[in-house]
Amino acid sequence: MPIDMMIRKLRLHSDLSEEDTAALRSIVSHVRELPAETCIQREGDVVSQCTVILSGFSYRSKVTDNGKRQILSFHIAGEMPDLHGLFFKTIDHDLTSLSRARVGFIDHAALQEVIDRRAAVAKALWHETLLDAARFRQWIVSLGTQSAASRLAYLIAEIRQRLAAVGLAADDQFSFPITQVKLAEALGLSTVHVNRTLQSFRAKNILDIQDRVVTLGDIEKIVELGGFGESHVGRHEDA
Repeated sequence: MPIDMMIRKLRLHSDLSEEDTAALRSIVSHVRELPAETCIQREGDVVSQCTVILSGFSYRSKVTDNGKRQILSFHIAGEMPDLHGLFFKTIDHDLTSLSRARVGFIDHAALQEVIDRRAAVAKALWHETLLDAARFRQWIVSLGTQSAASRLAYLIAEIRQRLAAVGLAADDQFSFPITQVKLAEALGLSTVHVNRTLQSFRAKNILDIQDRVVTLGDIEKIVELGGFGESHVGRHEDA
């Protein structure tokens, strides 16, 4: 079924019955196959549906008046990057496919009806929004206080943990179709600085990114460099 990955993710932290999951499955109105770099929603759009990432990756971003883009977050299969749109109808950022992606759409009215009827679903989706907000807070700390190497290590550790929680990452390797330009836009660095950091990691056999795949040579070092401790969001999602 289209949103089985989302249901799997919700069940990492919430107790959903078969009736709850059947209700969620029934409200996916349509599915689209998107090439990489397709705008799903644009800042200022008034929306009437939520997006579910079924496969592939997407990212949220904002563009400043001088044309500089800041990537705010990356999203994997099973996530709903615009769940907040259920209440804030006008989107305040862009949502774009990072890779080729398959996305599903749920009309707000249908989702609201399920939430009103099923307390467990409402609680699970609330939990998701809290996790999303907590990741934002931690990322702000990372951007404001960590070195380039630590920022990159934290990002890789977090993405790996989220993918592993839904069975999309092996211990030392996972798909993440990220370019150095996109890393720079996410990490608040220049492309040159990102390149130097990656070269240093590669030379020390800490990590490498080739052909849209991240290979971790020293997972413990990545976790240490990034400061990705047990208290950080993501470490508990597979509990």
